[in-house]
Amino acid sequence: MTYNFHMRIVFLLLFLGLFSNSVWCVPQYTLQDLIDIAKRENPILDVLKAKEDAARSNVITAESYLNPSIAIGTGPSRFRTPNSNTNQRRNYDVNLSQPLEFPNVRSAKKAVAESRVNYASSVTEATLINLSLQIKKAFYDVLQNEAILKIAEGDRDALKNIQEKVALRVEVGEAPRYEVIKADTELVAAQRDADAARLRIYESKLYLRGLVSKSLTDAFDLTGTLPSSDINLNADTLKNEIIKSPRLRQIKASADIAENQLRLEEKLINPGITLNAGVDQDPDIANYRFGISIPIPIWNQRQGQIGEAAAGYRELQAQYTDQELALKRDIESAFQRYLIAQQQVKTFESGLLSQAESVLKVAESAYRYGERGILEYLDAQRTFRLVRKDYLASKYDYIVAILEIEQLLGMDILENKI
Repeated sequence: MTYNFHMRIVFLLLFLGLFSNSVWCVPQYTLQDLIDIAKRENPILDVLKAKEDAARSNVITAESYLNPSIAIGTGPSRFRTPNSNTNQRRNYDVNLSQPLEFPNVRSAKKAVAESRVNYASSVTEATLINLSLQIKKAFYDVLQNEAILKIAEGDRDALKNIQEKVALRVEVGEAPRYEVIKADTELVAAQRDADAARLRIYESKLYLRGLVSKSLTDAFDLTGTLPSSDINLNADTLKNEIIKSPRLRQIKASADIAENQLRLEEKLINPGITLNAGVDQDPDIANYRFGISIPIPIWNQRQGQIGEAAAGYRELQAQYTDQELALKRDIESAFQRYLIAQQQVKTFESGLLSQAESVLKVAESAYRYGERGILEYLDAQRTFRLVRKDYLASKYDYIVAILEIEQLLGMDILENKI
C-alpha cells in the first residue's frame, strides 16, 4: 500500500509539472516571427490586397470587347390602295450593331489598367516596408528596455548588499550614521530605476503587440540581440540606391498612370467604329442593310480631358523631382546621424565602459579596506550605472538612424547583422 501511495504521489507531481508548463509557458518570438505574423494578420494589408485585386480586375475589363446590341421592332402596315385580302398587315425589323475599338485605344486602356496595378503594388510594398520598420524599432526598443532592467536589477542587488554591510558597520559603531542614510537613498533610487524599466518594457511590448496582431498574448518574450556596431555604410553607395526608394517608386507609378491616361485621352478622339446590320420586312418586300458608322470629332476633340490629363502628368513629374531632392537631403541627414551615433557607441566600447568599470573596482577595493568612504564608492557605482545606460541609449540611437536609412531606401541593412 505504501508503494502504491508513493506511485500516486509521483504521478500527481508529474501531472502538475506538465500542467504548469503548459499553462505558464510564455511564447517567444524572433523579429522575423513578428514580421511574418503582421504580414498575415494586419488588417491594413488586407485592405491593400483587396485594392490590388480590384486593379487586376480593371485589366480584365480593359481587355474585354464591347458587347453587341440588337434592336427588334414590329407594327402594322396600311396600304394606300385597296387590297383584295386586307388593308392592314404586320411588318418587323431587326438591327444588329457591334462597336469595335481601334487597337491603339484598346492597348492604351490596358496600359492604364496595368499601371494602376503597379501603383497598387507599390503602395502595398511601401506599407509593408513601413510596417516592418516600425516593428523592428519597437522590437529593439523592448530589447533595450530589458537590458536597462537587467542593469537596474543588478545595481539594486549590489546596493542591497552594500546597504546591509553599511548598516552592520553603523550598528557596531565602525561607520557614521549618514553612511547608512546614503546607502538607503541609493538603494531606493536603484529600485525606482528597476520599476521604471519594468514599466517601459510593459508599455513597449504593448505597442509592439498593437503593431503586429491582436492574436499575440498579453505575455510574450522576445528572442534576439541588439545589432553590432560594426555596420559600415557608404554615403555614395546610399545615394546610388535612391532610385529604389519606395517613396519614389510610388510617385513613379502614379506618373505612369497619368502618362498612360494622357495617351488614352488623345486616342479617344476617334475611339473606333460601329458595324451595323439589319433587315426590314414589309408585307411584300424584305430590305437588308449593312453599314458602318464612324464618329466625326468636329465639335468635341476632348481638349478638356487631354489638358487635364497633361496637367496631372506634369504635376507628378514635378513631384518626383521634388521628392528626389528631398530624399537626397533626408539620406544625407540620416547618414550624419548614423555617423554620430556610431562614433558615440565606439567611444563607449573602446574604453569608456571599461574605464568606468575599473574606477568602480578600485573604489570598491578602497572602501573594503577602509581607504575610502562610502560616498566615493556609491558615486563610482552610480557613474558606472549611468555610463552603461548612456551606452544603451547611444546604441538605440545608432539602430534608429540605420532604420531611418532603411525606410528611405527600402533596404534591409540590419537583416544580416542581427
